[in-house]
Amino acid sequence: MKTSFIASLLVCCAVLSMYCTKNAQVVTATSTNTNELLSYKTSTAPTIDGSVDGIWDNAQKLFATPTVPDPGNGLFAGYQGSTYPATVRSMYDDKYIYFLVEWNDPSNNPVQPWYFNPTTKLWAQRGNAKTFDVNGNLIKEGMGQDQLAMLWNIDNSTPKFVTQTCYASCHLFTPYKNYAGQMVANASANHYTNGANEKIDMWWCHLNKDLVTNQMDDQYQDWAGGPSVTDTVGGSGNGRHADDLIPPSPFTTSYINTNTNLSNGAFNNSQSLKLDGTGAAVNVPKWVVPGATGQLYYLATDTLPGGKAQKVTAVSSTGVLTYATGTIDPNGDAGYLDNTGTAPSVGAKCFPSFMAAPLTAGRSDFSATGKYTGTGWVLEFRRLLKTPDVLKQDIDFSSLTDQPFGMAIFNSSNYQHGIQPNLLLKFQK
Repeated sequence: MKTSFIASLLVCCAVLSMYCTKNAQVVTATSTNTNELLSYKTSTAPTIDGSVDGIWDNAQKLFATPTVPDPGNGLFAGYQGSTYPATVRSMYDDKYIYFLVEWNDPSNNPVQPWYFNPTTKLWAQRGNAKTFDVNGNLIKEGMGQDQLAMLWNIDNSTPKFVTQTCYASCHLFTPYKNYAGQMVANASANHYTNGANEKIDMWWCHLNKDLVTNQMDDQYQDWAGGPSVTDTVGGSGNGRHADDLIPPSPFTTSYINTNTNLSNGAFNNSQSLKLDGTGAAVNVPKWVVPGATGQLYYLATDTLPGGKAQKVTAVSSTGVLTYATGTIDPNGDAGYLDNTGTAPSVGAKCFPSFMAAPLTAGRSDFSATGKYTGTGWVLEFRRLLKTPDVLKQDIDFSSLTDQPFGMAIFNSSNYQHGIQPNLLLKFQK
């Protein structure tokens, strides 16, 4: 681990040595209000529509600069040092807490769209992160997700969160010191807390996916079974879970799902078929809308009887896709191809990578709307001060006590993100 990285994290949270997470865009980091967010008490609720109501002028701005760290192991290669300046505002009333987050972003792209490779005659998806050659030169821009995340300490259960916020359960980097203080060479790079009773509330907005249904995803983190699972003995335990999942007793890594709704959030538009029916198995889109252009996503309802999406039932060795009433031949059609440069774009006929569907039950605690302005994001969302949660997977704001938190911003990426730890939410009384 690079000395500079360790030093920087020690300054903000002293953690990695022991444990391991109006449409006008005016975002600058010139204010001295850089670590406290004062939630304004309001009698008039803002409209959650992605436009900045005048009532927001009463709320102070927190200026944050999430920055991508350099853990020294190549995990964030090509991203380290990148900054995503943002402003955050908050209000609350007797029922809800509201947030407005604005940040600059130069592009809003499809997420990992399907394209046809005329050389291999295979379908493929654009990568969700930047790719580089052996000399570190950029080959392709990533076409991952724009995302915003916030972490909160549930019932003050995680002691380290008070001073370390998001780094109290951050991705483990290689090498690191485990629970026993031993150096570990191969880390799992997953989130988890450091005790059986410790839980962290994780708010996660996949802007290109969740906002289709005017939501953001409610998740949480736990200790994932502890050292026997997350340490080198088990190695790959992940403490990040969607709400409604609970660990069994005795513990296994197969969590129990208390939500029986099978349609619960966006799902992948992918399947495996054999070339010409008998050849090698390859991945192809599962659903297509013949003749459609510029599709960022399909709706899950598009797949219902009478919907516009058609299920792909076969693929030939030349890449021709077959569906119930016809075929799609990508050969010689630039609309199905990737671009020839590094830009995050593909042909207009390329297929989306996911089907949008509503989040349900414990994952649906948020109403959220975001707008991409052409230069950045404006994201508004609200949540009950106290949710109906009985599984201890949500933070409770009803006492109006100060709450430490951390936030992260992702720019067209999968896991590479800018981190802003050690923030504090206060409530105007």
